[in-house]
Amino acid sequence: MLHHRVRGLTPGEPLALPVVSSATYHSPDVAGLSHVYGRAGMPTWEAVEAQLGVLEDADCVAFPSGMGAISAALFAGLAAGRRVILPSDGYYVTRVLASQVLVNYGVEVVEVATRDIALADLTGAAVVYIETPSNPGLEVCDIAAVVVRAHAAGAIVIVDNTTMTPLLQRPLDLGADVVVAADTKAPAGHSDVLFGHVASRDAAFVRRVRDWRRLSGAVPGAFEAWLVHRGIETLEVRLERMCASAGVVAQRLAEHPAVRNVRYPGLSQDPSHAVARRQMAGFGFLIGFKMDSAERAERFLGDCALVAQATSFGSTHSSAERRARWGDAVAPGFIRLSVGLEPVEVLWAAVALALEA
Repeated sequence: MLHHRVRGLTPGEPLALPVVSSATYHSPDVAGLSHVYGRAGMPTWEAVEAQLGVLEDADCVAFPSGMGAISAALFAGLAAGRRVILPSDGYYVTRVLASQVLVNYGVEVVEVATRDIALADLTGAAVVYIETPSNPGLEVCDIAAVVVRAHAAGAIVIVDNTTMTPLLQRPLDLGADVVVAADTKAPAGHSDVLFGHVASRDAAFVRRVRDWRRLSGAVPGAFEAWLVHRGIETLEVRLERMCASAGVVAQRLAEHPAVRNVRYPGLSQDPSHAVARRQMAGFGFLIGFKMDSAERAERFLGDCALVAQATSFGSTHSSAERRARWGDAVAPGFIRLSVGLEPVEVLWAAVALALEA
């Protein structure tokens, strides 16, 4: 991935990706032109698509946000009168999109908890959409098993792989038809850009997604693409540090008397551990845990000097929030913690101090 672009350079071209932000291109004739108008394609975000394509081993289509990618994949896979199965415990905005937009276009929406999808009735579904680990509860489902059942029912499988990235989990290799992800999170990694992508090895599906982007105008900007391209180049080394630290922090949280119900797929006692070991190359950087009340959770967040209070995750800094404030079906004192790049002992000292307080 680090060298795929360099191999195509001619002598004298810059090693670093240039920002090409032109909306229009010299077009004395339209035959054979690589670019005509920015809504149809820009060199900078095409470079990110190629970069992501190396990681996904699939065609990728870039979008200006993760929800832009999710929306495009759902609209490309659904039509009036079709049924979609969504995780009831997944990212809440996806459920809002379904309940407030998709249903208005005649799509039937069925919600199933991630832990129950293995036995759910998939009859009549056109799309089975899963998010594993789920956000924020970190439930894991067996992607390959879901794919077998979904395909037998005549459905395609779309996997939201935002929490893992293609370096830690590869849904397409497990048989999934489509991957969606918010590259705003770990791939970009610095909390300074919104971005997303759709990946698939189904050429017809990719064409529908590209057509949706061009016709809807949901296109990324050149500078945003440049930031994501730069961030992805350090994704592997950041993930290595973040996942290693998360494993340490999760184990210590599980042993702390002020904390209950720690969820982290890397813990041997976690209900999802066995499945996670089979289908993941790492256990991620997100941890879920409960405190006795919303008040205690808010106090912890306010007291912890090295954990930013923010709603996103996957950045260089550790961050956390009390997820019930968004309406997720979690306990009032449930906290989602995203572990960053801080030295783990320094980070844990701050977490432990806030827990003791």
